[in-house]
Parts: sequence; structure tokens; C-alpha cells
Amino acid sequence: MSKTPLPPIVNLPRHIAIIMDGNNRYGKAHALQAGAGHIKGKDALDPIVEHCLARGIKVLTVFAFSSENWARPQPEVDLLMQLLENTIHEQLPRMNKYQIRLRFIGNRSILNPNLQALMADAETQTAHFDKMTLVIAISYGGQWDIALACQKLAIQVQNGNLAPNDINADLIGQHVALSDVPCVDMLIRTGGEWRISNFLLWQLAYAELFFTSTLWPDFGTDELDRMIQDFGNRERRFGKTSEQVQNNDN
Repeated sequence: MSKTPLPPIVNLPRHIAIIMDGNNRYGKAHALQAGAGHIKGKDALDPIVEHCLARGIKVLTVFAFSSENWARPQPEVDLLMQLLENTIHEQLPRMNKYQIRLRFIGNRSILNPNLQALMADAETQTAHFDKMTLVIAISYGGQWDIALACQKLAIQVQNGNLAPNDINADLIGQHVALSDVPCVDMLIRTGGEWRISNFLLWQLAYAELFFTSTLWPDFGTDELDRMIQDFGNRERRFGKTSEQVQNNDN
């Protein structure tokens, strides 16, 4: 990580989420062997993590493998699972070096046992770090996340520990993934697609959205900085009027 001071940016987001899209198209555009685009995409993550740390971002969540990605061709799924294992092995020393907490969200029950054990061990080893949190979403879907939260609340109702009328948005929010970190302030999607693809549906409620045609392996810190600068210049009203927000700032 560079020790050169970064130009100041006001109103930094606390939590950035990234849909890392465009690996396959990158591979085809560069005439790479099948799957090589995903390998390039894996390598693109490290400088982004380090830059977020240097900028003072508290949480970075990246979409590595969605619940819908299981429908991809089996050789590609197998490659992605292997790359996820490699990523965890490679990231652990970096997490220790930079004191970054590593976490995972998603339906682990359908992952292979070795990957599940590796994820759990990585979380345990880095649980005490507090410089930044890196969250990797694996086998994750926003609808699955919300449905699981509702199931947990339904069990409480069934057991007589909760009344149906007690269930509200705040309570559901306490049971979705990442309920213990700030909600997403800023969502970035690379690859030229303009959708959120079932990613962090609950947590994105008031996120500022950024879309770029840049394919993920080409996405770098300069473009990230421009987006963060744009974020700082946006007025986030959260349902209020501009006048109310400006009066609160004064």
C-alpha cells in the first residue's frame, strides 16, 4: 500500500459495496483462455481493498458469487469455487498485515465442506481486527437474505417470544446479514449493466448508485476515487427536503 498522502475527500462513505461484473467479457475481449478473465478479476481486488483502507472506508462488501450463479456451466462454477478458496488463502496474510477483518455472507450450506471450514477459520483469525472490514458475498442473494430474516422472526413468533405486530422494518433489519455494520452508502457496479442483481436488497435502501462500463479487471483506484468524490458532492436527503438537510448541516 502506497504511503503517499491521498488528496482529501470530504463526506466519505462508511460502507462501499461492489458488484464485480465483466470478468468473462474481459477474457473474451483479450482472447484469454476460458476462465482467465475471472483470474484477472481476482487480482483486481487487492488494490481496491488497500485503497479503501487508505481512504478510511470502514466496510467494503464485494459480490463474488451470487445465488443465481449456481446456474452457470459447471466448469465455470468449479473454477469460481477454486478461485474463492485461493482468494481466502491469499487474503489472510494481507488481512493480518493490514488488520482487516474478513467476513462472509451467503448460504454456506450448499458450499463444499472444505470451503466452509476455510471461511470459518478466516473469520475467526481476523475477528479482532478493526481497521476495516472486508465482506465477501458467496452464494448470496438479497431475497434469500430477507426471507431468512423473516424465518428467524417467524420462529420467535411460533415460540411465543414475539408478537406479529412487533415485527417492523427495524426488527427485520436486525436479522439480515451485516446488521451490525453501517448500511451501504455507495454501490458500484462495473461492466456496463444497470441493475443490482439481487445484491443486498435490504441494505441498499438509501445507497447512492454508481454504474460504469469499465470491466471489473480494468477497474482501478483512480476511477474509484472519482466515484467517491462524486459521492461526497451528492446531497443525501433520506426522505427530507433539501432545506431540512441544509438546516441540519448548519
